[in-house]
Amino acid sequence: MDVYNNYVAGYQNEKALFISEMEEYAKDNSIPIMDSFGIETFLGLLSIQQPSSILEIGSAIGYSAIRMAEYFPEASITTIERNDKRYELALNYIAKSGYSDRIEVFKADALEFDTNLLSNKMYDSLFIDAAKGQYKRFFEKYSPKVKIGGAIYCDNMFMHGMVLEEDLDLPRRKRTMIRNLKEFTGWIMAHPDYNASLLPVGDGILIAIKKEI
Repeated sequence: MDVYNNYVAGYQNEKALFISEMEEYAKDNSIPIMDSFGIETFLGLLSIQQPSSILEIGSAIGYSAIRMAEYFPEASITTIERNDKRYELALNYIAKSGYSDRIEVFKADALEFDTNLLSNKMYDSLFIDAAKGQYKRFFEKYSPKVKIGGAIYCDNMFMHGMVLEEDLDLPRRKRTMIRNLKEFTGWIMAHPDYNASLLPVGDGILIAIKKEI
């Protein structure tokens, strides 16, 4: 996969210095952000939709929110992060990016967050990239905020390949997370209200298009 990533990277535009700094910081501090191949694929998928409003669950340090704001100059982005340090880093990086007027960051546990506080009543896109074992709960809570015809994207559906393996010797918490992720995948792929696809790119991206009921 590194060979493919390097090949794709050779055709990408030069990144802003602070974007490269963010990537290095995330790598050095073991903060999970989308890799180059995954983020470029995700942005490409979003470009087909051309969203004007995006809701993100899991800001981390603001990397994907900034990349989306950069890619879609007319879009507004709302993102939620529960970790104190990552929230502060996200605010700092977003201020440095110059996109503070289009990226709104809430510090909260997304499962406890009052959705009435969201600026937009409805969103074109929802991006879920938080606790993998809670994807179904995130989906059920925030999918009502997505417009008919809108798209919900979920990253890390393969959990670094762990969902593809059997009988892994892992801590109980991680085994539970993987089991929940598999159950969520089966649930959404069979959901009558969505057209869902699971793409084997990056660490696995799931796309669910909301049908008109």
